[in-house]
Order: sequence, then structure tokens, then C-alpha cells
Amino acid sequence: MVPTMNRRNMLHALAALMGAGMLKVPSVAAAAQELVITTYGGSWEKFWRDSMIPAFTEASGEAVRLDIGLGRTYTTNLRAAGKENPPYGVLMTNEIYSTVLRKEGFFEKLDLEKVPNYADLYPIATRAADGWAAVGLISPIGIGYRTDMVETPPTKWTDLWDNPEFKGRIGLYNIVNSAGKMFLMLTSKIYGSGITDLDTGFARLAELGQVVQTDFNMSTAMATGEIVVAPFDFGEIARLRNQGLPVDCIIPEEGLMMWDQTFNICVNQPTRDAAYKYLDFVLSPAGQTLLMEEFLVSPVNRKVEVPESLARDVPVSGAAMEQFIDWDWDLMNANAEEIARRWNETFGA
Repeated sequence: MVPTMNRRNMLHALAALMGAGMLKVPSVAAAAQELVITTYGGSWEKFWRDSMIPAFTEASGEAVRLDIGLGRTYTTNLRAAGKENPPYGVLMTNEIYSTVLRKEGFFEKLDLEKVPNYADLYPIATRAADGWAAVGLISPIGIGYRTDMVETPPTKWTDLWDNPEFKGRIGLYNIVNSAGKMFLMLTSKIYGSGITDLDTGFARLAELGQVVQTDFNMSTAMATGEIVVAPFDFGEIARLRNQGLPVDCIIPEEGLMMWDQTFNICVNQPTRDAAYKYLDFVLSPAGQTLLMEEFLVSPVNRKVEVPESLARDVPVSGAAMEQFIDWDWDLMNANAEEIARRWNETFGA
């Protein structure tokens, strides 16, 4: 008997074929022969090709293939390929995306015997994923400000509301960026009953008045003086300062936000042993030192000490790693459209 295909199945089949081709999903055949890992474009791709991959291959003897994208495209690619044929061996993306994909069954719970460096991680690197993944990069976000345009430097997040010097000159990441979502939860935590008290959070955000929003690039607005204060990545502030711009960044009294990069091992992929070797290398002192020196991120391995030469550029380490706030990405993902609508009503799209 020849099986028949109804219209619905035909559309699904075509979508799968077109999705894999049009979205440039790495081929299953290639994935079957070599470990496929992910990173972002630009300086990230260059670093992985020039430093991270050669160091990993030298340490492990494993060859890898790099796939360049963003969290949104990785999510689409994984869904198009399906859990039985994942296009990646190890997926690096923000925890806000990892949370969704983990629930959909795309990742395996870690065999920690294959990741000896996991035991040396700060709790902030393991807490959110609870044994299913590890945060390999943390870019702390504090309050950045122009030292030449502010008489009273900020010390806490509430200064954004209370310091009249900042009125009309505040920068914020928009709600598309995870930093925008963190700032909403942070405001809800500071002024309300907790990070889920979004009604209070939105009410207090409205009191900020006019703000300058951006998706990624806060540096341009800070460099031109359009803004004088904003949630800012310490590494980016260090780069601006090292270029001669009068800026600084502080650890607020209420705690830190962060951009995280979570490393997940995909289920049903044929390079599992190599994937574990790669994950363990990223988390090792050697891998963490490479990342710290390149991106000025906070090392997640407790055995890594920040050298004196980087102490000002990488100020969040050791005991300060306890100052990160835990976020509720399930809440943000489950209510994404409504939260975006309310944010845009508050600040404008």
C-alpha cells in the first residue's frame, strides 16, 4: 500500500524543507561528522575563529564547525529541524531563549561527570538552569554615567528617579532587549512586592518621563551626550573609557543585571562526547581567561582571578558575583506581547 499525504502533511513537509534551506540550518549530514557550535557575528565570530576554537582543538583534539546567528534564528532553526535532527551540538544563547527551548525538549540534562569544571562555577552560573546548562559568559550591567556631565554620581538604581540631574537624559534598553525586561522586573522588585509585581513596575517606569531607548547600541547616545546615565555593560564602559570618553560604571546598591550566555547540549546529536569536551573547556580557567581578556566579562569559574591589569575593567568578580539578581524568564516569555504593549504605551515604541 502506497502511503498518501494529505494537504496538511504536505504543507508541513514543504515548510520543513523550505525552512531548513531558507533559514540556512546547518545540514544534518555535516552535524553527523563534526561538532557544530554557535556564536554571534562581528567581533564574536572573529574571537571564536582566531582564539577559542584553536585553543579548544589544541586542548581536546576535536574539530568544530561554527554557525553564526542570534537567539531568535537559533530558535527558529531548531524548531524547523526538530528534536530528532538538531543542527547544533552545543547552543550558546541568552537564558531567555534557553528557557523556552529547554521546556520544548531540545536540550539534555547535563552529565556532570563529563563537566568537571562545573563544580567550580559561581552559583549564578548554574542556578537558573538547575543542572540543564551552564552560563559561560556574564556581562554585568550596572549604572554607567558621564563623569563630566553629572555632579552627583549615581550609587543606586533609585537615583534614576530621584536625581534631578538625570531627568530627560536617561537611556534605557527597549523591551525587545532582555535588559529592558530585566529593568522592568528590577523596578517591580525595588518599588513593589517583587519582580513579578509588574503593575507597580510599570507605574514607576512612567514616572521616569522621557527616556532614550535603544535595542543594542547605548554607546553612541552616551558618547554624544544625548544621555548622561543608563544601565550599562561594564565591558562596554571600559572600552569607551579606554578610548578617552569620560565615563564610569558603578555597582548599584540594589544589585546587578547581566547579559548571560547559556551553553546547552542538544539532544539526539551525534557528537555528544565532543560537545561535553567543548562545554567543559568553555567553563575551564583557560576558556574563561580567554573570554575575560577579549570581552571584559566576569569569569564564572571561581578559580580564575582577575589580574591587576584588568581590575578596573572587570570589577565584578569574587564576592561581587553574589550581587546578581535572579530573573523570571518564564513570566517574561509567557506574557511577552502584553508586556511589550504596556512598555510601548509607557515610553513609546
